[in-house]
Amino acid sequence: MLTRWGRALDPDAVLPEYPRPQLVRDSYLNLNGRWEYAFAEYSSDGTEPAEYDGEIVVPFSPESALSGVARQLLPDETLWYRRSVRLPDGFHREGHRVLLHFGAVDQTCRVTVNGREAGRHEGGYLPFGFDITDLLEDGAGTLVVEVQDPSDTGDRGWGKQKLKRGGIWYTAQSGIWQTVWIECVPEVHVERLTLVPHLDESCAEVTVHAAAGTARIAIHADGDVVARAESNAGQPIRIPIPDVRPWSPEDPFLYGITVELGTDRVESYVGMRSFGVGPDEDGVPRLLLNGRPYFHAGVLDQGYWSDGMYTAPSDEALVHDIATMKRLGFTMLRKHIKVEPLRWYYHCDRLGILVWQDMVNGGGPYRPEVVTAPAVLPLRLGDRRHKRFGRDDAGSRARFREETRETIEHLRNVVSIAVWVPFNEGWGQFDAADIAAEVGALDPTRTIDHASGWHDQGAGDLRSLHVYFRRFRVPRQGTRRKDPRVLVLSEYGGYNLRIDGHAFNDKDFGYRRYDSAARLGAAFARLHAGQIVPAIPRGLSATVYTQLSDVEDELNGLLTYDREVCKLPEDLVRAVNARLTSAAGPPPPTR
Repeated sequence: MLTRWGRALDPDAVLPEYPRPQLVRDSYLNLNGRWEYAFAEYSSDGTEPAEYDGEIVVPFSPESALSGVARQLLPDETLWYRRSVRLPDGFHREGHRVLLHFGAVDQTCRVTVNGREAGRHEGGYLPFGFDITDLLEDGAGTLVVEVQDPSDTGDRGWGKQKLKRGGIWYTAQSGIWQTVWIECVPEVHVERLTLVPHLDESCAEVTVHAAAGTARIAIHADGDVVARAESNAGQPIRIPIPDVRPWSPEDPFLYGITVELGTDRVESYVGMRSFGVGPDEDGVPRLLLNGRPYFHAGVLDQGYWSDGMYTAPSDEALVHDIATMKRLGFTMLRKHIKVEPLRWYYHCDRLGILVWQDMVNGGGPYRPEVVTAPAVLPLRLGDRRHKRFGRDDAGSRARFREETRETIEHLRNVVSIAVWVPFNEGWGQFDAADIAAEVGALDPTRTIDHASGWHDQGAGDLRSLHVYFRRFRVPRQGTRRKDPRVLVLSEYGGYNLRIDGHAFNDKDFGYRRYDSAARLGAAFARLHAGQIVPAIPRGLSATVYTQLSDVEDELNGLLTYDREVCKLPEDLVRAVNARLTSAAGPPPPTR
């Protein structure tokens, strides 16, 4: 089922946009497009196949329609990629290094250039790169990428994908699924930036990570430089910003940042905002944006596409989802158990919508008695009994901690991320209170939903509930007094409607089914008027409706899987969201 963007796809110009919006250089060679591919039995000696099977369109996984392959990689197989590359004239300058970047490869890969190993990587959701300067021959080389993916049979984070798909589990995907690209940098260059807004102090803290040198930093607004500073590599510096303009969904203003280090120059941006928890005028704990209570009217966003699976068919498609939800009146997207390409977060930053970022769950077997039973029973278990939660293996727990740290470092500079969500519905959960403390120490600028749904360990900043099969009720006042955390309804709804001609198959998984748009609309309005809106004055501070779009068997999206139909009248959704936000009080003032 192709989207409008998939139908317009040019295999020779796939996702050409610069993939790293907060660290931009003028050196960029995009390697998306046609590669050779081959499936082969797994071999520990890594012998490249003598022949390849055909062409694959990178960065779409081989399981997807847009890849041109539509074949599932199995745990006992290896997926091979190959293509030739020649650097354009003038691309590689004397004394510079050539870096090969992968946005994400699911899940384990080995990369060679001209038959020599460039490096290896494990983990399917985060970027990595290798210095290939000395592996190229006269600026040219043959790139080979060798991939294995155990999917849900492994213990790293694998998200909502499963080899035996169905229901809440979606077709497993593998291989290269984000942009592959090359850049040329000076020997000493800006490796990354850490950008921390301090709104209360009207300053931005900038750390330029590099091997050595003094960085020259300029902050600009609307094209004019408003602040300058110099700082040694690795040393944070706080740069005052005069007449600071706060970032918010109502006014998503971004300051540009230019950093020069020797002959290297990069462009970035920062938004001046703060997140936190504090009492409203009645003493009720609320989520704060820029020091004031702010209601998060959210929608669950899985980030799956009917034609590209994990990979959106175009940058325009990424914008469509965000802009549509904002037009419908939502102020937040909960990115569910997936890490998106950096351009998705950039569009959230510039368009102005808050993000709750889930970690990618995984671990051992999915245990229904732990994960499913609490949906209908008042069950809360301690999560230090690791075997019960599918986390008996110490190595698996260590890998989750590692991936959590890497995810936070990768996304730390994203302006719109307001909440980190380590665990969802007990899946792979362990020591959630300790994990929440670790996340808080690593990033004290955001709030934490340590155990979204159930098996609450009393930690984090949010008391996070999922309600699908019963009426939502605010916990009793006595219970609330004992718990100073903010009350959020982090999943609810999930109302189904099949739209013929826009469904993935003949299955229909969901929590409540309707046979017409009229009945669905009436139920949607009734749910919010009768249960959600009255709860807001009593402490409810955020909602996450399930979900943005249909995904395979799940037909509970506001949009169909191909994004062609909005199942509810847009004015109805806007009106409901307006009632939610108005019940919570006015948003922070804009400039």
